[in-house]
Amino acid sequence: MAALARASTERLESGWQALGQPAAYDLLRRPEIGMVMVRGRSGGTGPKFNLGEMTVTRCVVRLESGTLGYGYVAGRDRRRAELAAVFDALLQEPATHGPAMRHLVEPLEAELAAAAQLGREKAAATKVRFFTMVRGE
Repeated sequence: MAALARASTERLESGWQALGQPAAYDLLRRPEIGMVMVRGRSGGTGPKFNLGEMTVTRCVVRLESGTLGYGYVAGRDRRRAELAAVFDALLQEPATHGPAMRHLVEPLEAELAAAAQLGREKAAATKVRFFTMVRGE
């Protein structure tokens, strides 16, 4: 779900096309936009505090087999939430789990890992190292 929630609409659409025959589904909860409160911690471990609100789009679908899929994505992209919900449902089905993993989720996870590594490398390049020289006294 993390990979699906972070994927762009274009990436989800291309994964949808790569599956070949798209699955039929019904919208149980049409994509709707709302707000959630984001909480943080001082220093990552300190006391919790309300950081602020962010927009989220959610959607619930049902495949013909009855399998339910849920999609929650940051932002206001209805189509992205719908596709995330459909892929969530497809990943629960034995017949479509493998193709969905191969054509979409695994490549997405690799792209996200590469982007995270690039971010770490950029941050490491700005790290300042202080050292103390000891006087001979």
